[in-house]
Amino acid sequence: MSLPSRRPASAVALCAVACAFLLAACGADTPPPAKSAAVAAPAAAPAPAPAPPPAQKPDTEEKRLASELWIWGFPLVLTDVTREVATAGIGMNVFKHERGVPDATTAGAVNPNADFLYSQAWLDLAKGPVLLLVPDTKERYYLLALLDAYTNVAGSIGKRTTGTEARTFALVGPHYKGSVPETATEVRLPTELAWIFARTAVSDTADIANAIKVQDQFKLTVSGAPSKAPKGKAAKGKGAKDKSKAEPKAEPAPAPAAQVDTTTSPRDQVVAMDATRFFTRLALLLPGNPPPKEDAEIVAKLKKLGIEPGKPFNATQLDVAKQRSLEEGIRAAVAAVQGAAGGLAGADIRHGWRIDRALGRWGTDYGRRAIAAWNGIGQNAPEDAIFMSTYLDAAGKRLDGANRYVLHFAAGALPPTSAFWSLSLYDSQQKFVPNAQNRFNIGNSDRLHRNPDGSLDIAIAPDPPGGAMDANWLPAPKGPFNLILRVYWPKQAVIDGHWNPPGPKLVTK
Repeated sequence: MSLPSRRPASAVALCAVACAFLLAACGADTPPPAKSAAVAAPAAAPAPAPAPPPAQKPDTEEKRLASELWIWGFPLVLTDVTREVATAGIGMNVFKHERGVPDATTAGAVNPNADFLYSQAWLDLAKGPVLLLVPDTKERYYLLALLDAYTNVAGSIGKRTTGTEARTFALVGPHYKGSVPETATEVRLPTELAWIFARTAVSDTADIANAIKVQDQFKLTVSGAPSKAPKGKAAKGKGAKDKSKAEPKAEPAPAPAAQVDTTTSPRDQVVAMDATRFFTRLALLLPGNPPPKEDAEIVAKLKKLGIEPGKPFNATQLDVAKQRSLEEGIRAAVAAVQGAAGGLAGADIRHGWRIDRALGRWGTDYGRRAIAAWNGIGQNAPEDAIFMSTYLDAAGKRLDGANRYVLHFAAGALPPTSAFWSLSLYDSQQKFVPNAQNRFNIGNSDRLHRNPDGSLDIAIAPDPPGGAMDANWLPAPKGPFNLILRVYWPKQAVIDGHWNPPGPKLVTK
């Protein structure tokens, strides 16, 4: 099964911007020690000891190189640390399921999503194919995003791409040369470390039990030793026979993870790494997760810095000035990415909504990729979902529950989707708002009241509007809040920006 790797139509060259910022962030070189006034010594006095040599200045080019390579490698190292934490005591090639949807009592989640039950599995494709079995979901929407080690969406399995019938897929890594079982469709991933981020749609709390039954039918098994295809001819897709006839087997239970920090966030763990630890981890990941051919310039720069795939990197073997250059370059990169993570990072603003239509496939936009990873790995490909957020009303003023608002969609201008859309509301802490109805989102899966002309109004306020409009009420807190509109399987008008949501209007009467 061929998985396209489409780049965003209009990539933003944030890498250059980030690098420019990094040079400024590196700061001025440390000056040499100030010279003290010389005093003539008596003739009989011993000669003064020679003054110590000035401190060696960090090399600007080394700092720039270290910064650029940290930005490039941060998503890969973050993915591996995240994998390490997520699989501690569980192991690879095993699904882990969330069995409920968040509500106002859910702790820890930021801008939680009540549209799905989530599942995830971390894959080790170095040992050969991993068979993925998906059930007949009876037309229920589901999505299994396949992410590579660099945080790119390498492919999607689900209602949009493969339908809702029961299927078997053989997931293989970039170096695999064998065949796959004839009942399976081959899916080749570009890295041996991969992540399945799965979502199973739920319509309401009463539907959770049904969605759990679907989750339980997602299965992963490690294939038996498959036969080798002729040299240079890897088996392709459905119909390639597995001559070994070995049955798939379950991954053995893992031994308890040793020395895995499961309390510090993966991002903080990566940020705390010095040059030796970071570049060693990066180098050891490269053989199984080869950079794409578009990264040839980066590969050359890795070599220039002394980073060899599969070999540890030891910064302490460098002279003091180079060590300092590497450490300062890394700190500058961290500061640059952290500072940019709170900005737009290439997103559009339309009617007060922040909309990013080019996530999930980064190409050579390493700066933007690093910023997105800083904010959280697991971005959607735009054809799978586009999220839009706002904390402003149509007049550009802060949304606040002291007021009442209406989000008006004209007839024929609802979010264009082949699946569904939902609107969620969050308080100033990005949490769901407690309310008697336990209603935290609203969308086209609900029984909404339409106006006579076919348009739709969503009432946003602390108190219900009354009458038929109660069906369209999204409860708000008494204070500031923000909204997120999620469009799943969006139509092209959403992807290319021809459709944008209207701003919420203040109700003045």
